[in-house]
Amino acid sequence: MAEARLRPTRAEIDLEAWRHNVALLAEVSRPAALCAVIKADGYGHGAALVASAALDAGAAGLAVAVVDEGIALREAGVAGPILVLSEPPADAAEAAIEHHLTVALYSPAALDALDDAAARVGTGAIVHVKVDTGMHRVGLEPDAVAGFLDALATKPRLTLEGFWTHLAVADGQGTEDREFTAHQLDAFEGHLSALAARGFTPSVRHAANSAGAIAHPRSRYDLVRAGIALYGELPHPSMAAVFADASPGGQLRPVLSLRSEVVALRHLEAGARPSYGRLRPLPAAAGVATVPLGYADGVPRRLFEAGGEVLIGGRRRAIAGAVTMDQLVVDCGPDGDVAVGDEVVLIGRQGAEAISAAEWARLLGTISYEVLTGIGPRVPRVARGRPAVAAPAARTGWRQWLRAATGPSAAR
Repeated sequence: MAEARLRPTRAEIDLEAWRHNVALLAEVSRPAALCAVIKADGYGHGAALVASAALDAGAAGLAVAVVDEGIALREAGVAGPILVLSEPPADAAEAAIEHHLTVALYSPAALDALDDAAARVGTGAIVHVKVDTGMHRVGLEPDAVAGFLDALATKPRLTLEGFWTHLAVADGQGTEDREFTAHQLDAFEGHLSALAARGFTPSVRHAANSAGAIAHPRSRYDLVRAGIALYGELPHPSMAAVFADASPGGQLRPVLSLRSEVVALRHLEAGARPSYGRLRPLPAAAGVATVPLGYADGVPRRLFEAGGEVLIGGRRRAIAGAVTMDQLVVDCGPDGDVAVGDEVVLIGRQGAEAISAAEWARLLGTISYEVLTGIGPRVPRVARGRPAVAAPAARTGWRQWLRAATGPSAAR
């Protein structure tokens, strides 16, 4: 990732806002424990920046998408449980075990590969078995669960700790979506009952993502896997009211702001057409500012066509032409109140005005997840706020901290 020294462009990561959100989600999720999902480089925020701060603020562990992400956290000195949400390929199984990662499993081939890897490494592995209850992406087919658990029981090097699923429409507001979420939870609980009847009692049961944790209390079980909400973005605007009674107080706070500065300014006449394609004439004579940030940094070209704006001097200013790979241009109007060196805010607050990732998402017809994770690696991530304190020694499993983090009520 780039260093914050050679270009006046940066993504500022507010660690105090991050800690606030972690504490807020932990309070909302009680008595379940909180798992902070920091895949995709912490949703574009810098996984190493936010990981230990999440543990500081009350998260009981972390989750990533792939083994490489978990290894990167260990190499950055991050301790505590780390769950890999995607089943590791055979050639990653040894590395997962060696780095004390908790492994998701949902196929016989991966089960055998992990067992073989544990034999080579000479130590055991802790697994969380995933069942597909309606997401239809990955996970065991419903009729394969019993046989899979029977096979797992024959492999003493592998310890069944968790059983989980993924909710497809927990953020949905319609009746059909709510009914489908209830259907998924019914199916999940049916599997748990069937497993108990066969002598399997996974101690860490989890289904809730951010939307599930906020809007579907039934889905919380022993653990919630919160992602987007920790970064200050709601899965759906209607969910803001849920936080009103949470003891840490307040609402979610945006964690990332995307900032740069004016590096050139020219005065153009009405009708001039800045940037590639000469796509739009200026409606009036104006100062046009150049900002060193473009689509290679995660500012989509279509943001111009969608009416995107930036903040300069606490005022909204329209993007004036096609976003290019490394730069964009801004219509600063005719009044001459902008100068080279002025701060430019693309996402974040400046004075009384603010532009959010959710605003970009609405303009672009996408979701805030895509906006945040799209910010490119050459944009430096700069932490603001207290750094994380030293984390405890790495633990290979999740069960022990469920009791420590939330008390016996969570380990039911």
